[in-house]
Amino acid sequence: MPRYDSNSGCCVGVIADTHGLLRSEAVDLLKGVDHIIHAGDIGTPDILSALRELAPVTAVRGNNDQGAWAKDLLEIEVLEVQGRLLYVLHDLKELDVDPLSTGISAVIAGHSHKPKVEEKGGVMYLNPGSAGPRRFDLPTTIAKLYVSRAGLRAEIIPLPQRRSGS
Repeated sequence: MPRYDSNSGCCVGVIADTHGLLRSEAVDLLKGVDHIIHAGDIGTPDILSALRELAPVTAVRGNNDQGAWAKDLLEIEVLEVQGRLLYVLHDLKELDVDPLSTGISAVIAGHSHKPKVEEKGGVMYLNPGSAGPRRFDLPTTIAKLYVSRAGLRAEIIPLPQRRSGS
């Protein structure tokens, strides 16, 4: 299980549902984070390579991640940051553990393309939304998760829209 600690806390960039499109706006917003989580539907291995140039990456396989390049990706990853457990999967409907009783501080998932941060029973649930091709009227977004020994704070960040269609 990867583990990250620093004296001042960590900033984790959270991205999902790129579906083969890594927008330059997302890359710009992820510069300087301590770690990146990709919550599935990556699309191509090039996405992960580009993200690894910015920070260490933890990624899970989404339902659209097919082919030889995706076979080594797990469906679930657990990451320890500042002594807190982050549980990462693609589809929240597949969650089969009780996060609170297993010591999980945050559950991170993608799949729905709907950005959302909520707390239930002392556990944060974070969906960064989709950073890939626009779908329906949903925004393109990423999230940043600020983790310290004192607590968690997440923000959804809309990607600036390009003028020539997005």
